[in-house]
Amino acid sequence: MLTREISISGTDYHVTLTDQLLNQVNNLKSLYDTAYEDPESFEEVSSEISTAINDIAAQAEPPVLDDDLDKFIQEIIKVVDKKAAEIEELEGKSIKLKKETKPEKHSKSKK
Repeated sequence: MLTREISISGTDYHVTLTDQLLNQVNNLKSLYDTAYEDPESFEEVSSEISTAINDIAAQAEPPVLDDDLDKFIQEIIKVVDKKAAEIEELEGKSIKLKKETKPEKHSKSKK
């Protein structure tokens, strides 16, 4: 698990990137997408968005101030997106290395 520091308005917030947090952030992004794609659904998902934001913010130390909440959420989304890109890149390299290190199969000819 990695701990990240997010500085907003002179306050340093520390948050640990757990699987739960990553899932919560991805869920929030999905809720944002739903509200954006279908503005009529915003009223239905707004309470879920609020809950997701509060759950994410609750994992920060010290507690996120109300004035910092929007910027904190924007920053945590960036952090999670960057982490996902790093994981994807590492997995891509790992797959490439596995393919390169596989021994070639030689067929034996029958005489």
